[in-house]
Amino acid sequence: MSEKEYSSIAISLDNIRFVYPDQTTAVDGLSFRVSRGEKVAFIGPNAAGKSTLIMLLNGVLKGEGEIKIFGTKLTRKSDKTIKSKIGIVFQNPDDQLFCPSVYEDVAFGPLNFGVPKEKVDQRVKSALNEVGLQGYEKRSSLHLSYGEKKLVSIATVLSSNPDIIALDEPTSNLDPYHRRKIIEWIKKSNRTVLIATHDLDMVADTVQRVLLLHKGKIKWDGRVEDILTNQKLLEDNHLELPLSLQPFPSSEN
Repeated sequence: MSEKEYSSIAISLDNIRFVYPDQTTAVDGLSFRVSRGEKVAFIGPNAAGKSTLIMLLNGVLKGEGEIKIFGTKLTRKSDKTIKSKIGIVFQNPDDQLFCPSVYEDVAFGPLNFGVPKEKVDQRVKSALNEVGLQGYEKRSSLHLSYGEKKLVSIATVLSSNPDIIALDEPTSNLDPYHRRKIIEWIKKSNRTVLIATHDLDMVADTVQRVLLLHKGKIKWDGRVEDILTNQKLLEDNHLELPLSLQPFPSSEN
């Protein structure tokens, strides 16, 4: 494959498998590619392997098979390089917010990757501006609302300037206002974005492509409009049509 072809491929997975210590197979032989700038959702029922797949992509979990990020194979030697290219936003924002202030939380990533201190201020300001939290630098992450914490957790990843962002259930447990804020941010982002989620209405509103997972295997890979309108396919995999696509119940006089 030529260098030009590699540069257009953000993620390449070949026969990825992961088994938890209790012998539960979470990811079972997955192979697919994601192009630079593509927005892709991983959907499926609980225990489908969505969150595990996200954790495998930048080495949080180690499985079998081959993962390449922009042509670089994920290994122990390349681990730090890969982590600088793909940032993960965890489902629970408290897993990412542990510093006394929002500024320190958002600055942690770039400082850890060796960004000069004189550039960190600019990174923090830019990341907070991107998620609509200008002026939050001195606030304590502990005292924010859940929705604000979600936005700060995204900013902690943005400040490291990754090419790829992977989000695990980004809209779970959110009020309508913060859910809409995150959806708007995803739609505006020019990065490669991966989303593991049960929120099919959000999927319909944000991505072009969907991978449907069930028991660690890919059951469907295709355009969002083809999958989310296929009621039988969704129901066979313990999912339902997005609320926005469900017919209104008829009213009888």
